[in-house]
Amino acid sequence: MPILDAYSELRGSLDGNVYLDEPMNRHTSFHIGGPVSLYVECASVRDLHTCLKVITAEQMPWVVIGKGSNLLVSDEGWRGMVLTLAGQFREIIIPTLADEQPGEGALCSQSMVVGAGVILANLVQTAFKHGFSGFEFAVGIPGSLGGALAMNAGTATEGIGSIVSKLTVYRPQVGLMRVLGSDLPWSYRSSGISPGDIIVEAELLTKPGNISQIQAKMEAALGRRKATQPLTKPSAGSVFRNPPDTSVGRMIEHLGLKGYRVGGAEVSLKHANFIVNNGSATAADVLAIIREVSRRVKDEYGTKLQTEIRFVGFE
Repeated sequence: MPILDAYSELRGSLDGNVYLDEPMNRHTSFHIGGPVSLYVECASVRDLHTCLKVITAEQMPWVVIGKGSNLLVSDEGWRGMVLTLAGQFREIIIPTLADEQPGEGALCSQSMVVGAGVILANLVQTAFKHGFSGFEFAVGIPGSLGGALAMNAGTATEGIGSIVSKLTVYRPQVGLMRVLGSDLPWSYRSSGISPGDIIVEAELLTKPGNISQIQAKMEAALGRRKATQPLTKPSAGSVFRNPPDTSVGRMIEHLGLKGYRVGGAEVSLKHANFIVNNGSATAADVLAIIREVSRRVKDEYGTKLQTEIRFVGFE
């Protein structure tokens, strides 16, 4: 099925929207990326099923993204389908005492049901407004809940996996499946979710907290991020994973690579594990910096760095 035929079929059968040759610089926090063949906003489980039916039939490459906050898309774009979760996947259901089942205990045992397309900042603010603690660590972390869950986003000491009761995933050729949070091998920047599974919803554990204390923790967490991270310039967050017991940022800084530039891309002067777009950066610029930093760290420390960034459209 040619791309135009796939576009016509999807456009007439989805609850969400489908776009042809969509520029990805509109959908990544780097503000970088060429056009993808099809960009689909899936608004329902039915949309996911329809898209994956087309993908399977035509063996099209595909990827699911959230807000594109850890994504680098090739300047030439990509001949594939990008799926993002919208509509019903951006809903939050707040627990109430009336929702409790007999014998389940108090509110602290309940779960907030959150769609994977919900922006993490919105989730944190919703939890705060309802007096739920345990979400403060996520203040300032960009992206959607689905992306945060897939990579167990968090700090050096806390990850979002610690508050997951259950996950609902959509598995191609199978359908919806429930997974207990306690059954997943959560680790640093990993959830253990199978690569082909699409996280569509999560039940997150809630516990009541003191509003003033929650606010103080949120302000402190955001203050630390503002002080140590280049939040005012487009970036994809941390570029490399920290090796055990080592800070990649410090390694790069010790090599004198803060401020290292290629074209419009630069190793941040504020945090060496960030690459920022100074306004004219291309994906090729960013990739050149990643390769040079990786080479220098390998030569100096013997450490092979792993990236946190996902790459789309590169060989």
